[in-house]
Amino acid sequence: MIFAEVALDQAEGGVLAHSVMEGGGRLRKGVVLGAVDLAQLRAAGVARVMVARLEPGDVDENSAATRLAQALVPDPVAAGLTLTAAFTGRVNLNAAGPGVVELDVAAIHALNAVDPSITLATLAPFTRVEPGTLAGTVKIISYAVSGADLARACDLARAAIRVRPVVLPDASLILTEVPGLPDKLASKGRAAVEARLQALGMRLAESVTVPHDEAAIAAALAASTGVMVLILTGSATSDLFDTAPQGLRRAGGRVARFGMPVDPGNLLFHGTLGLRPVIGLPGCARSPALNGADWVLERLACGLVLTDADVAAMGVGGLLKEIPIRPHPREARART
Repeated sequence: MIFAEVALDQAEGGVLAHSVMEGGGRLRKGVVLGAVDLAQLRAAGVARVMVARLEPGDVDENSAATRLAQALVPDPVAAGLTLTAAFTGRVNLNAAGPGVVELDVAAIHALNAVDPSITLATLAPFTRVEPGTLAGTVKIISYAVSGADLARACDLARAAIRVRPVVLPDASLILTEVPGLPDKLASKGRAAVEARLQALGMRLAESVTVPHDEAAIAAALAASTGVMVLILTGSATSDLFDTAPQGLRRAGGRVARFGMPVDPGNLLFHGTLGLRPVIGLPGCARSPALNGADWVLERLACGLVLTDADVAAMGVGGLLKEIPIRPHPREARART
């Protein structure tokens, strides 16, 4: 692409490279100048303008953005995304339904390394989305890019973004009670869990309250009807063989992991009961605020396998908020 300042009689067909005020209005940069535009500029007393002209093999910004978006999302229905029409070199990729964003991170890094003017910005991997959420945006920064660079970017990042949809329709909630636990905590926990499920398009199949002991939890698990089971205990789970994990084992289930490097949310365990995922929620799940349980719940609701390595990797970016009982390093520095 070549930029040059030219007289109006040489500007037709060029891309206006700067905004121009004319006739009380404004001619926006990026406009491909035609006869009407040039007449308006002459009438406004404008003699010269800066224009960009495409070179052989260049692709204009809107065509380039459209091609890259179509390469990233070759089948929008299968990818769970909708694509907007290109405007000023931008195409937005919006979620069609609830789920989590899946990315080929290496491919997207490669795309963004081809040319500074060919870009894709996305949400972080596994971010939860709702219908209409902006999951990614393609932006061609210049008025045109090399066709060869565009083709390379398209090849590198083909089908690199999608929304993994929620596949589980409902979940059962088991609450345990301990002496002295206020009733309002149970109702608060139930409401927070139900809101999380609704945000995923899931239904709370049932909510039962049982004593905080292994046998009661095992019986509730055996009787539960949801395709996922959530356990929110009145007393925090403190180790791999505490009451709730033991209750899952007693029901014939398996505990996959206790503890995660996300704060708040450390005291979570998860496992399976037959084919059904089971999550032992940390106490912070009584709050609607984001915590580690959300990341586990969302992935399992979308049918993703959750490995030890997956949970361990959540530690980077897993410090979600300050906790009053933890020292604040910045405050300590301020006192010195």
